[in-house]
Amino acid sequence: MRSLLFLAVGVIMACTPEEVRTDHFYIPEGFPEIEMPATNAIDAKAIDLGKQLFFDPKLSANGKVSCMNCHMPGRAFSDGQSLSSMGVTGKPLTRHSPALINTAWMENGLFWDGGAKNLESLIFAPLTHPDEMAADLEKVEMYVTSEPRYAQAIKEIYHTETVKVQYVAKALAQYVRTLISDSSKYDLVRSGQAAFSEKELKGYRLFQQHCADCHQEPLLTDNQFHNNGLDRSFENDTLEGIYQGRFRISHDSADLGKYKTPTLRNVAVTAPYMHDGRLADLEAVLLHYTDSVQPSASLDSLLMRNGSPGLNLTRTEKDELIAFLNTLTDYSFLKLPE
Repeated sequence: MRSLLFLAVGVIMACTPEEVRTDHFYIPEGFPEIEMPATNAIDAKAIDLGKQLFFDPKLSANGKVSCMNCHMPGRAFSDGQSLSSMGVTGKPLTRHSPALINTAWMENGLFWDGGAKNLESLIFAPLTHPDEMAADLEKVEMYVTSEPRYAQAIKEIYHTETVKVQYVAKALAQYVRTLISDSSKYDLVRSGQAAFSEKELKGYRLFQQHCADCHQEPLLTDNQFHNNGLDRSFENDTLEGIYQGRFRISHDSADLGKYKTPTLRNVAVTAPYMHDGRLADLEAVLLHYTDSVQPSASLDSLLMRNGSPGLNLTRTEKDELIAFLNTLTDYSFLKLPE
């Protein structure tokens, strides 16, 4: 099922489906190829450094908040809150913390509105946000310099005598790229090693009919931005247009209310849903798409059926669709070690 790409030593090795997952980056069979940043080539030692930093709360202003607080392995690197209050101030954030799944394939910008170009630049946002980790970058450099395991690793990996915070971001980005989910029942079915139940198969067919345009296989996202009818209007706010979706970045009125399509991988364990976490469970999500899609000028045309917004799903079809969505849970991914 997988081909493990040990870019650190420059060879490609075939691995069986039973092989224990490692922290090295690999391209799952059937996944599209990707381009790595030329300035941050994958390296096994950098990945290990990034992993240590990801779980280290001492990067934060109060020494108590790590990246893991909002991205927990057992929740598929999500946090289970609508608007996280796990940061240094305890104040709720303005957007839902997205799950970190297959981010190496997230092209076309990151964050809900695509405001970050790549993982290397994205890292600085939660690291310095006053209600997240609130880190002082100079103090981060001082801490990493004073910690022998970090300082030595940075000097060795990046061939430098000066420890800089950009190396922290590079290492964190490398670790996050290794958070690859490709071992769900859905994947076993794709590779011919398992079969859907009758109910799951019916749900898969419904998924293909109603959902696959935006949640394209095998990544189960199209990495594009869509207005899925959560709101009818998008008045400006006092938070720099945070509730206006992609418009905040593009300033194109056609992008009002558009947010990036999240992957459906591990969707059963990453509730709540949407950019603000307003929908508590999968039942609520399907209720929205069936009965609550709000019309607006930028509403995605895929959600208009027979002149009316929303999908026409029966109770039985909703159950079947949820049965399929449960096959997207990758239990080995949920057990990645801290």
